[in-house]
Amino acid sequence: MVFCSKIDAFFVNFIMIAILLLGLASFWPLFFFNKIDLFPFLLLTCTFLIPAGVILWSAFSIKYVYYQDFLLVQGGPYKSRILYEDITEITSSNNISSGYRILSSRDAIEIYSKQAFWGSVMISPMCKREFINELKKRCPNMKIRE
Repeated sequence: MVFCSKIDAFFVNFIMIAILLLGLASFWPLFFFNKIDLFPFLLLTCTFLIPAGVILWSAFSIKYVYYQDFLLVQGGPYKSRILYEDITEITSSNNISSGYRILSSRDAIEIYSKQAFWGSVMISPMCKREFINELKKRCPNMKIRE
């Protein structure tokens, strides 16, 4: 079973501002020269496109996949496998400024696990109730705090 991440306007605006700042930083040297050669232009374009591509891929391809033994949390090249037996509790959260997170919305769930990178991972599934109900089926011993 696959759940996509909820995407809110705050997150989209944040990513677009980051891409704009990256573009300004990457192409800033072009403003100081009257004539631009092809090689420097291509180099500056690559310094913009590669990081921008990774940011966009990581931000807008987030999904949460239920497998038989674990939950896979994936956003671009970043992946986390959370074994169901290691999940201790879940809580609702809107504090996305700290911790390990693979999400795209402030309406988030924090999953506490024995093996998680910083003790927990924050996610933002689109169908939050359905996601929690499915997780309850696979982790009957976990605590749910709302």
